This record gives sequence, structure tokens and C-alpha cells, in this order.
Amino acid sequence: MQEAILTAPKISCGHCKMAVESAAGALAGVSAVTADPETKQVAVSWDESVVSLDEIRQAITAAGYPAE
Repeated sequence: MQEAILTAPKISCGHCKMAVESAAGALAGVSAVTADPETKQVAVSWDESVVSLDEIRQAITAAGYPAE
């Protein structure tokens, strides 16, 4: 299991939080996602044999919240 904290500067409200968590959480292999609008950070845990960090970033970005 891998863990990372990504920065997503466009997260600013509860709706943003739900959109990011839904987008990343929908990926197979992602076990936990927590977005924090105050810190603009997304904490994610995933199984690297199923999904890559790049795929998680792409899903968050596709939801409208570019993640670094």
C-alpha cells in the first residue's frame, strides 16, 4: 500500500472536496482519499499493483482540480 499527499490549489469548498474524493475514490485500487479545502491537499492511499499515482492525478485533474 502506498500513500501520498498531493497539492490541488483549486480545491476551495465542500463541493470541491466531494468531487475530488469521488473522482479518485472511483478508481480500482484506491483505498482512501481525503481532500482538505483549507490546506489544498489531497491525501491518498492506493495499491500500486492496481493503479498508479499518475492515474490518480489524472482522475483528479479530469474532475477539474489539477493535482501535483
